[in-house]
Amino acid sequence: MGRKFFVGGNWKCNGTTEDVKKIVATLNAGELPSTDIVEVVVSPPFVFLPTVKSELRPEIQVAAQNCWVKKGGAFTGEVSAEMLVNLGVPWVILGHSERRALLNETNEFVGDKVAYALSQGLKVIACVGETLEQREAGTTMKVVAEQTKAIADKISSWDNVVLAYEPVWAIGTGKVASPAQAQEVHAGLRKWFEENISSDVAATTRIIYGGSVSGSNCKELAGQPDVDGFLVGGASLKPEFIDIIKAAEVKCT
Repeated sequence: MGRKFFVGGNWKCNGTTEDVKKIVATLNAGELPSTDIVEVVVSPPFVFLPTVKSELRPEIQVAAQNCWVKKGGAFTGEVSAEMLVNLGVPWVILGHSERRALLNETNEFVGDKVAYALSQGLKVIACVGETLEQREAGTTMKVVAEQTKAIADKISSWDNVVLAYEPVWAIGTGKVASPAQAQEVHAGLRKWFEENISSDVAATTRIIYGGSVSGSNCKELAGQPDVDGFLVGGASLKPEFIDIIKAAEVKCT
């Protein structure tokens, strides 16, 4: 069986109660491919997770945008994996480039976070990606391999991990990696899995693309053999997110 297409919507630090109701209403009314074809997860800010989870159609899952690296306690402002499990939130995004860059989360710290979240029963969307300087220096594969290795060193199974490749220079900038650029890195990551983990993990782990994905470019990106879906930022707040989810049908033709 092939890898099921995966579309994540990262709402980031956006929205009011009214905005969230509108987005949920749009998703609830949208015509989506069946769950046999695509797995859809949306990630609202923490404060909206219970509302979205209770009001959203059941075939769309929810994810938190982050969680703490270990058990809760005296960590003001943090949210633990245990709390997410208690709320019935199945997924969490970890290692997003905005947290790596703005909050200085290291590769090792992200690896520890992924391992702890998995140990508590969460599924993880783990993010990797290079900056513009790193791409121009020709070190893209070295950077994403190091980020992936830091996760691999801490976990024993990739069954509940989706790897999101997000070139930092393409996030929120309107610049998009060309389908060929995305495919090249995804194929490189899959080769890394084959050489360093196993051919089974290489064949089954979903590697999704994030970085200014839109309704206009999603089908061509989805057509790449090693692109198994998307992690969508700004467009996931708009009706075009439905079109992006429908790009999963490209894999069925």
